[in-house]
Amino acid sequence: MEGSLPKLEDLQGAAQGLMRLQDVYDLRVEGLVRGHFQQITNGDPVDIYKPPVSDTLSGDDCFLVGKVAYDLEDYYHSVQWFEEAVRLFRGTEWSPENEGTLEDALDHLAFSHFKTGNISFALSVSQELLLHDPVNSRVHFNVKKYEKLLDESPPVKNQGLVLKRPDSTYLRTRNVYEKLCQTKGSQPKHFENPRLFCDFFTNGNPGLLLQPIKRELISLHPYLVLFHSFVTRAEAKSIREYAIPGLRRSVVASGVNQSTAEYRISKSAWLKESPHGVVGKVDRRITMVTGLNVQPPYAEYLQVVNYGIGGHYEPHFDHATSNSSPLYRLKTGNRVATFMIYLSSVEAGGYTAFIYANFSVPVVENGALFWWNLHRNGQGNVDTLHAGCPVIVGDKWGMIVVSPIISKATYIAFKLPISGFMSMARSSNIVVALILRNEESNSPFKA
Repeated sequence: MEGSLPKLEDLQGAAQGLMRLQDVYDLRVEGLVRGHFQQITNGDPVDIYKPPVSDTLSGDDCFLVGKVAYDLEDYYHSVQWFEEAVRLFRGTEWSPENEGTLEDALDHLAFSHFKTGNISFALSVSQELLLHDPVNSRVHFNVKKYEKLLDESPPVKNQGLVLKRPDSTYLRTRNVYEKLCQTKGSQPKHFENPRLFCDFFTNGNPGLLLQPIKRELISLHPYLVLFHSFVTRAEAKSIREYAIPGLRRSVVASGVNQSTAEYRISKSAWLKESPHGVVGKVDRRITMVTGLNVQPPYAEYLQVVNYGIGGHYEPHFDHATSNSSPLYRLKTGNRVATFMIYLSSVEAGGYTAFIYANFSVPVVENGALFWWNLHRNGQGNVDTLHAGCPVIVGDKWGMIVVSPIISKATYIAFKLPISGFMSMARSSNIVVALILRNEESNSPFKA
């Protein structure tokens, strides 16, 4: 029983997920508190998602979210959540179950305002706190300090009325990423580009003649294909259930090691040497539509990923961008292609956003996305910089297959003979000779 109860880290993760949704989707804290997912458009609140039932947050809930931000020295968020906590505490009686009080919220709010440079607000909140706790010597000291600071440097008119979000090291990328999570960006329509199409696809494989795959070419740069209904609901459910026991917090490459990171919040499981019938069936289907051998060592093990509410993966490349990448230590080379299967639907959020290509793809239940990570010369394709947008409502499941270059001059990572592959490669905008590498080479293509 104890193992199933939420822990402190679960509370912190939930609070950070809520703040992540707030930032990426530009949501109003006032709306979130009422259970509404709202943005301000032309001065008016607009619902970007309206749940069937709205759950509201209490003053204590808001205090706990603000406290998580406060402990992380994230005063941009703590100000907003403590303000809501104060507003709600004022209108309700204190409960013994509460972690915080009106006095606690005022105290933390005053210091948060001070840390964001809003001295006048810090002073007024501290003065209100003294009405509730008139013998608090620390607050008296702070009031005198704030008054002195304001005397030495009077605030400019309207200064501090707008709380500014801290800039990011990659501000432009962040802004594009967040915009694409909110919209589909400049995703081209078929009528705008006649080279984009939908068809029934067999890839010349006899196994698909009676039941071809529904293929939609979404983009040429990068080359991105969406296969509709690639798996059945029963297959997706079976894979999810098979992966659940092995789910662990996802890690990312960090130098020569792997570690967890705030820019990737999800759980994943690697399906190693799986005798599972459905997984093998899906493996063979991937091979039929791509020509890629997705069995190790010609590809990495299948990875099942689960994103809960607020789960995301910030902009990243699937291929290695440095010679020191752990991928090269595996001696399998760089990642040629990515095949990502959506194993569930999502009520809101969870788009896959391609940052430099400036478009995003919503989650298509049971569909699969496929793209090449490398150019013909083996260099990484920067247009494949992509991200998994935070899930607003729902549970996002995916299965990812990445195929690396193998130093096999005859078949590489493909089961097809060279003659057959050359035919497929030309139609897929890739040349076999350029993804081969010398058997004697000490390092694969640089990305």
